[in-house]
Amino acid sequence: MRTSHDHLPFRRLGLAAVGSAVLLGIAVGPAAAHAEVSASDPRALAENVTLSFTSEAESDTAGITELRVVLPQGITPDAVTLKEAPQDWKLTATPDGYSLGGAALATGTDAEYSITVRQLPDARSLAFKTLETYGDGKVSRWIEVPADGRKVDNPAPLLTLQPAAPGAKPIAASPSPPPDPSAPSAPTAQPSSPAPSASTASPDAEAASAADPGSGNGVIVAVVAAFVVVGGAGAVRWTRRSRQT
Repeated sequence: MRTSHDHLPFRRLGLAAVGSAVLLGIAVGPAAAHAEVSASDPRALAENVTLSFTSEAESDTAGITELRVVLPQGITPDAVTLKEAPQDWKLTATPDGYSLGGAALATGTDAEYSITVRQLPDARSLAFKTLETYGDGKVSRWIEVPADGRKVDNPAPLLTLQPAAPGAKPIAASPSPPPDPSAPSAPTAQPSSPAPSASTASPDAEAASAADPGSGNGVIVAVVAAFVVVGGAGAVRWTRRSRQT
């Protein structure tokens, strides 16, 4: 008959296993908090897709106040619209993505929201690098992208895409709007009109030209008149002198 001493090695082994599991849980505990993304239609080139994000809270002293997301290549900020978010949180486009934030969430509350994307790019996977900011200023950076199957400490939310549906094509860029016929057109250069000739000049223009003392004709007339006056005066004086003698 086996005594309790016979079971002692098994008990020790069991305690060791439990202890290892506890230690392992403590070791991976902080890394369990992360950010995730899922899609309503996870296919390449899918249109009007809803992307749902969850950023797990990992602070025991403050709540999340803002999420800063860098969009993957193939999705531009203007192709994103906010669908659902924590109360009073606002989405603001940035040069490489968007920020979403507002009043601090309750401590320990995950930040959950969803956006609508006009079209997913033709890719195998999409990484949405995310920065979580807390009310106390702490920032968690989920920005690492796994490569070659290796694990990373702070993985970015990663969305794996299925092949595009048959016939799916990238959405063409919006064509330029046609010109508005009611809008005034730009003035076009008009050929300069030749100066009017003497035969085509208006009567008013001719009168103004003749009355201008600075014109050539006016000067000639004035000189001739002066000579006539001077000559007439000289003739009168010469006549008077002749009579006196």
